[in-house]
Amino acid sequence: MSPTGQNKASSGHSASGQKSSTRKRSTSPQQRRRQHQDESGIIPILARTVRAIENSAERGKVAPSNRTRFRVVAMLVREERARIKTDPALSDSERTKELTRLDGIATIMAKTAARDTSLIQLLTDTAPLTPQQQEAKRAMLLEAGAELSPEDLIVVTEAPAARAEEKQVVPQSVKQFQMSNPFLAPDFSASIAKSGTAGRLNNWELIEPLFRSFELGGGGAASMELPEARSLAAAGGKELMRHQARFIESARSGHRTYLLADEPGLGKTAQALLAAEAAHAYPIVVVVPNVVKVNWSREVEKWTPQRVATVVHGDGDDIDAFADVVIVNYEVLDRHVAWLSRRGFKGMVVDEAHFIKNKDSQRSKNVLTLSRNIRAATPNALFVALTGTPLINQIEDFKMIWQYLGWIDDKKPLPELMRRLEQTELDPGDSGFFSAARAAVVDMGMVRRKKVDVAADIPARRIADIPVELDGEAGRSIRDAEQALVARLVERYRRLRATRPDSDPSDVIRLVAAAELEESRGVGTGGDNVFSMVRKIGQAKAVPAADYTVNLARNVGKVVFFAKHIDVMDTAEEFFKKAGLKTVSIRGEQTTKARTLALDAFTNDPTVAVAVCSLTAAGVGINLQVASNVVLSELSWTNAEQTQAIDRVHRIGQELPVTAWRIIAAGTLDGRISELIDSKAGLAARALDGEEELAAAEGSVQLEALISLLRDNVSD
Repeated sequence: MSPTGQNKASSGHSASGQKSSTRKRSTSPQQRRRQHQDESGIIPILARTVRAIENSAERGKVAPSNRTRFRVVAMLVREERARIKTDPALSDSERTKELTRLDGIATIMAKTAARDTSLIQLLTDTAPLTPQQQEAKRAMLLEAGAELSPEDLIVVTEAPAARAEEKQVVPQSVKQFQMSNPFLAPDFSASIAKSGTAGRLNNWELIEPLFRSFELGGGGAASMELPEARSLAAAGGKELMRHQARFIESARSGHRTYLLADEPGLGKTAQALLAAEAAHAYPIVVVVPNVVKVNWSREVEKWTPQRVATVVHGDGDDIDAFADVVIVNYEVLDRHVAWLSRRGFKGMVVDEAHFIKNKDSQRSKNVLTLSRNIRAATPNALFVALTGTPLINQIEDFKMIWQYLGWIDDKKPLPELMRRLEQTELDPGDSGFFSAARAAVVDMGMVRRKKVDVAADIPARRIADIPVELDGEAGRSIRDAEQALVARLVERYRRLRATRPDSDPSDVIRLVAAAELEESRGVGTGGDNVFSMVRKIGQAKAVPAADYTVNLARNVGKVVFFAKHIDVMDTAEEFFKKAGLKTVSIRGEQTTKARTLALDAFTNDPTVAVAVCSLTAAGVGINLQVASNVVLSELSWTNAEQTQAIDRVHRIGQELPVTAWRIIAAGTLDGRISELIDSKAGLAARALDGEEELAAAEGSVQLEALISLLRDNVSD
């Protein structure tokens, strides 16, 4: 071999050696070990899985099998993230690297969910896995070579019972909210309750002694000490009553759980909303009976006008998931618990909280589930239970309310209440334990004021409107009838306007309304006219008005229920009977003796809860001042008739402020009529008081209701 060839061979060998050396440097033992680690464990399995699901989403809607795997990957990513954060064997750089890899998987999942929005709810779903999901999880763990836990080894194959989550809905607005916050998941780590050190009371059974401490009585009113208010001023120039302002001041000072049991008429709704404002507890969810959810929306607008409220109806198709206040009624809560639990609420209010006293009822379970999830995500959230009757039959009625507030669980006091009980240095065997325990529970946030306690703060006589929604066939019938009436008025207006193009539109509107009213008077309640409309509305309001009266009677005692028509009175009396309330009736066809017996029974018999009265027959000449609450289930056409009815209760000798609760059918002619009655009352008062001269004749409420209806539905 020539030297040149030898040199070439040598050179080639050298080059080959350099390449070999280079390859060896790129696959050093440490690097080979790192590459092996990168391909081992659960993370590469999760990455490959989400890539496959992403490809599926790009081609169209994700199949059920991939939805199952997507849910499992989301759970395993959370579990792996938690493990990496606490693994002492990892260095800081290794921990950062592993978390970055998981972030990459989370990014792919978020992009995939953006393509198929039905996947969004699976990102933070914490419900138990289905058998199919359990099987998918086991397969991934086996592929990763992980050691399986007992629950992962056993997959339940029998058909599960129907679960509440099968009813869950996710309104479109909620999906949009979730997409705007794709990585916003609640941090549950702060919610783990500290068990605290072992205390003297750990081995004592304490729930029954706590109930007994209230049965024994004593210790004064069950109301915590509240700080003095800094100011009585509220938004929009409104002024609070002193007892309201003190409650709000307590929330501003940092207190976060309340059983607000003030009597009706003392403004519990306003207190709850303004306490949320003081505590910065927005967004907040409010769970209410169906009959008052519209009223809650109006109260939000009145007391916190800077906040946006949304009301959940049915499946929530028309809600605003970005709202500050979400109002949902007990009847539909079951299908919304899942998304409400993930919304990120900082507060929760439960109105008429005695509705959850039965621990086995579905609505109680729904409320507790939601409250626990909110508390887990936001440990310092505001929780308020509103009810004038926290106890209906027995002391144990407290239990579910206390659980909702986070004071106890099913078996024992929770840490904050336990700490307060420990501070008494007493146990149930000590004679002073019960009074000390009662005081400890009261200081957790029980607030109870009666009208008589704050009478100086309350107007002597006031009218409070309670808007109610008319659901079902009756509600649809009324809305259809109102649309037909509007269509007829508009058509008449257009025809008359065409013949009088130079006339003032307001004059034409008044002419059309007057003609409609004249025809309606001849027909009466037949057909779709203003009289038949009001008649139908009164009939449809009978049950909601009676339902509200039942709650009042259980809260404050005797109530006077006024209606214009006999069938409304009959419906209400039947409702009261089913609710277990004893009533008397005052009607136009009664003899003087029968009426006297009814009045005496209502005045003197403590078991008679409601006087069901005809607005015309009982509106004058009788004394019902034994009650201080009046329900006006149907509207009168004149303020004078309404005032006469209220004055049966608001009379000389009445020692309490009188509240008249006027039931208004929301979104109907009812609302217009109530506003007109109030405006006429204001005009009459100014004229009678001599403050200013009445500029024009009062006119009829019927006519002006029609004018208002037509004016809102014509363009010129």
